Amino acid sequence: MLRKFLIALSLLGLCQLTLPSLAEAADVTGTAKVRDGDSVVIGNTRIRLGGIDAPSSDQLCLNTKGERWTCGVAARDELAKYAEGKTWLCHTRAIDRRGRTVARCEVGGEDIQKWLVRSGWALSYTRVSHDYDADEAAAREAKAGMWQGAFIAPWDWRVRNKKTTILGATKPPDGTHSILLASASGPVAPSPDCTIKGNVNSAGECIFHPPTSRWYSQIKMRISKGTRWFCSVEEAEAAGCRETKR
Repeated sequence: MLRKFLIALSLLGLCQLTLPSLAEAADVTGTAKVRDGDSVVIGNTRIRLGGIDAPSSDQLCLNTKGERWTCGVAARDELAKYAEGKTWLCHTRAIDRRGRTVARCEVGGEDIQKWLVRSGWALSYTRVSHDYDADEAAAREAKAGMWQGAFIAPWDWRVRNKKTTILGATKPPDGTHSILLASASGPVAPSPDCTIKGNVNSAGECIFHPPTSRWYSQIKMRISKGTRWFCSVEEAEAAGCRETKR
């Protein structure tokens, strides 16, 4: 009897170990709501496109004339336009620390990550994969998307400092670092979908304010004050911000 009991316990433990793997292997399919250049939502599943990294919604780039433009918003909008109404098929690879499903996705049978990188709206995320290195080289050669001017790699922009490398097809003008290190968090939201305000309080906490917040109209969006716009609650929380208590 004891032997049967021990065997049953072992089988139960094995099931517990294998269940997450089975869940991670499940495909996700349906139409997608684009959150930014490398993340979408299908049904109730938040998906991070694996092997690539796209600019954040408030990231700035420079064009061929040295003028700044919201390349993060452009990457998101171009993906939305390209994949709008199409069926997505995402092959799960893992679950990241934010609870998102990391996947390789096909849209109408096409590798969407490959399209994003080759179109210049994302980079090959070489820290985890080299699958899209050739597509990045092709985008750089064609001066596509972000490669038309100057920009900072998305992973560097998130932890940016004055030593951050500037990429692009053209020689950046003087003062480029200060421009590219800033965000698109000026007085006007970068797009109608990015209307959540974020600011830093006196205690150094990042607080986000939805349009329904009591203090929303009183938050003045000034880059020098560390304010920024967010496109979703998930994005704000991922940046380490908490929702206002009022």
